[in-house]
Amino acid sequence: MRPGLWLPFLLAQALAQVLTLPELRQRTYGEGGFRVERTLEERPRFTRVQFSHLSDGLRVHGFANLPKGKGPFPVVVVLHGYVEPSRYRLLAYTTPYADFLAERGFLVLHPNYRGHPPSEGPPARGLRHPYAVDVLNLLAEVRKGVFPQADPARLALFGHSMGGGVAQLVSLVDPALKGVVLYGSMSGDERRNLERIRYWSGGARGGELFTLPPEALRQASAWTYLAELSVPFSVHHGLYDLEVPPEWSFELCRRLKVLKKPVECFHYPGGHLFRGQVDQAFRKRALSFLLRVLR
Repeated sequence: MRPGLWLPFLLAQALAQVLTLPELRQRTYGEGGFRVERTLEERPRFTRVQFSHLSDGLRVHGFANLPKGKGPFPVVVVLHGYVEPSRYRLLAYTTPYADFLAERGFLVLHPNYRGHPPSEGPPARGLRHPYAVDVLNLLAEVRKGVFPQADPARLALFGHSMGGGVAQLVSLVDPALKGVVLYGSMSGDERRNLERIRYWSGGARGGELFTLPPEALRQASAWTYLAELSVPFSVHHGLYDLEVPPEWSFELCRRLKVLKKPVECFHYPGGHLFRGQVDQAFRKRALSFLLRVLR
């Protein structure tokens, strides 16, 4: 290929992969293929199982913590942040939060996303919209009744870091959600996210920053559509977070309050992952929010 044709080629490739919010809203979800793969663990208050379902034709895995009893139980989908996909394991660093919620009567789903073993397909490299598709397909399966003990009318999200960015996208596509907990969340502005991803990866990822036109990034950004948000948010961020700037959450809170959206906001003397008393305070507030919106 002649050098002068490289830029148009890269632009076409990037545009072919980007999903804008309007495009996410136009899609249908729930491709079927749901199955429980195996029981992973029996705990006094819940059973942990591995499940899988189809998303864009890929078999995507995750685990579910199923409370003991008949239910119906409110459902919280825990969305993990970035882990190098080749090193990802089914039980991720966010498993303790999934267990904490299951022990308190929530049916908790923890999807892997595509490209994270044992899930099929390539992982997303910059824009994480394919992961939002995976979550939306999972939510559709829950509403079909694949977990008989789940209450499909009471669904909420809990997203950390990258998972928080995914949760923002999902909440703007699925207004039937009852609430979203954001914990050290990435931005709803995809340009900012790509800039940060390029910085983290030393330029190996986030190249869409230079190949996507500004309008495509604008339409791909949750920030652009916050005026249409109807799902309550509970936003939490550490003041000493060196991975994701806490200012991003502060700006989100200010914007939602200006728009008169239902939001509560908290900051903590902690980093990107909370520890000790900071984590205990966060869990207490997140639990209170989820009990309120999923009552």
